[in-house]
Amino acid sequence: MTRKTQINQLWISVFIILALSSSCKHDQELANTVSDPTGGSTASNNNNNGSGCSPDSIYFVQRVLPIFQSSCAMSGCHNTTSHKEGIILDSYSSILTTGGINTNNPAGSKVYRVMLNNGEDQMPPFPSAPVGSSQTSAILKWIQQGARDNSCIATGCDTANVKYSTHIKPIISNFCQGCHSGTSAGGGINLVTYDGVKAVALNSKLIGSISFMSGYSAMPKNGSKLSDCDIKKVNLWINAGAPNN
Repeated sequence: MTRKTQINQLWISVFIILALSSSCKHDQELANTVSDPTGGSTASNNNNNGSGCSPDSIYFVQRVLPIFQSSCAMSGCHNTTSHKEGIILDSYSSILTTGGINTNNPAGSKVYRVMLNNGEDQMPPFPSAPVGSSQTSAILKWIQQGARDNSCIATGCDTANVKYSTHIKPIISNFCQGCHSGTSAGGGINLVTYDGVKAVALNSKLIGSISFMSGYSAMPKNGSKLSDCDIKKVNLWINAGAPNN
């Protein structure tokens, strides 16, 4: 074998190695990309279960999904069984596929627009109470951030100064208010006002339901059990007399 032939074979080997390396990297990038129904693609998933949770990020599992499950994916509306108008809003894949999510024009996303309506197309429909501004803002920001199927469970649980306004009310709004609002509130329990929340807090129904205790209806009805931290906060607030603080 001549020296020229050896050099040529060496360059061929180097080329093959570089090509394979590039291919593997490209495949990994594709694997980390979430499909976007608008024809583009969203950012990589960020399923972070630790202390690296970003306060500027809206996490689908903890923040967005509970809003859809409570306010939209109810029996007769947009759950897997009812799928009214072909829209299903009880899981990430179904929300992305049927909810008109548009990461190129977040404010134009159908599920966001109907929540802002006050007319016949309002969702959830009258007599249910409209979705709160903090919830719609969270959904919009989630879409703006790429509508990712992300999750983040922060370590630790700060219960030093639990208050109704800053801790309990957001939990009720995100997980409960969709079903328990308006003139047709589930079980006749309306949790839109402080007085309504206080009533079920002091008669043990609230803590019994969110703790999945025997003899109580497990809540949230369409979702998973609340985190231990959230349950602990609710329990501490109730034990303090359920103050309107």
